[in-house]
Amino acid sequence: MNVHTDMTALDNIVALNLDVHIWSARKKLTTADFGSADLPPEQLASLGSKRICDPKYLRVFGTLKSRAVAILDRTGVRFLGGWAIPVGRTNEVKDGLDAIKDEFLKAKDEFIIRYDEIIHEWIANNPGWESVIAGSVVSVDYVRHRLSFNWQMFAVAQTTQSQGSGLEDEVASLGDTLFGEIAKTAKEAWQKSYAGKTEVSRKALSPIRTIHSKLSGLVFVEPRVAPIVELIETALNKVKGRGPVLGTNLLLIQGLLSLLQTPAVLVEHGQMVLEGQSTSNVLDRLVVARNDVCPDFAEPEILEDEAMPPIEPQGQQLDSLGLW
Repeated sequence: MNVHTDMTALDNIVALNLDVHIWSARKKLTTADFGSADLPPEQLASLGSKRICDPKYLRVFGTLKSRAVAILDRTGVRFLGGWAIPVGRTNEVKDGLDAIKDEFLKAKDEFIIRYDEIIHEWIANNPGWESVIAGSVVSVDYVRHRLSFNWQMFAVAQTTQSQGSGLEDEVASLGDTLFGEIAKTAKEAWQKSYAGKTEVSRKALSPIRTIHSKLSGLVFVEPRVAPIVELIETALNKVKGRGPVLGTNLLLIQGLLSLLQTPAVLVEHGQMVLEGQSTSNVLDRLVVARNDVCPDFAEPEILEDEAMPPIEPQGQQLDSLGLW
């Protein structure tokens, strides 16, 4: 697979570093915690850690961090230890992160206010270990400084010193990274919603729309991204309607997901589009290929759905297959 992103891609992105810290509420176990108990020697086993707070009160912070990562993964591509975000979508990302930060700080304030109560509750719920827990409790100020949610956005400029600095390699690999991330999302969607199914709900199309949105914002990363966007647009327009996705429409979406799961094949088909193939022809072949695997699918009835307007095509269209 020959994928190479040009340094000019830097003109279209900002780099984003997510900086979230969550207090672990753990302290290292020591031999003193076990009193006179006979413990194995250090060369045989090492002591682990002890919880000094009920972890259920900290789960909200991990959940909020995961939501922030999901926003960035849906919009950008991993880059320089963070994400490359399309310039045109920075406000969208900032608004999303701002909302999550507000929730994080609210949850932090609530936790800090109840900190002493939560610690006492944990001690009471672990009889016999009161001294072990109490001896490791940290101050509320310590905890306050270890719960934080921040991020930094910055432009990355190409300079005369960029050559050989490692930045060129980071930029060059953006296309590979992007196609790999799309493959991962497609595989997860396949396993969760499509594997072994003879029909799926309209909700199962959501990951494909997410892939389409992500690729649409990152068309500058690699020339073959735009034709892949067109292929997905055409497929989603073909299956618009109400009710479950089944029959030929399901074969079409299953074939599309199979294509998206294989970066090398995806790049190959993107190149074919650039050379004049059509998206409709590719999709027809996807259906034929899937029908060879699952020949007993019934043809679905397609209903007009005014609530789901078609995606407007952005360019030419795709062809060829060879997946099965």
